[in-house]
Amino acid sequence: MMGMIAMDMNRNRYFMIGVLLILLGVQFRMVDSFVLNEPTTRAMAKMSKKSNVVAQDSFSNFLMQVHPKPTKRVHPPRWLGLAMIAVGTVVSLHAIAMPRE
Repeated sequence: MMGMIAMDMNRNRYFMIGVLLILLGVQFRMVDSFVLNEPTTRAMAKMSKKSNVVAQDSFSNFLMQVHPKPTKRVHPPRWLGLAMIAVGTVVSLHAIAMPRE
């Protein structure tokens, strides 16, 4: 295809992917929850087939006037960070074991 360059996966790229997975895993282990911004919350609501982000009653309408941006709090599971650290470690060790080109 025109304009697309095929990149081969060498040991440096495997090692970088492994290190990034380890760092993301540590990050997920350190946070308890995080809050999505308004566009992301609306996109998540559309993807989950919910018709609206907030209920359409009078109290919700009042709250929307005070705090108009709906946000969602996400609590990642505890095991996700450990899984990312484990996979990142395996990928990094695999990169170290690969022969140099």
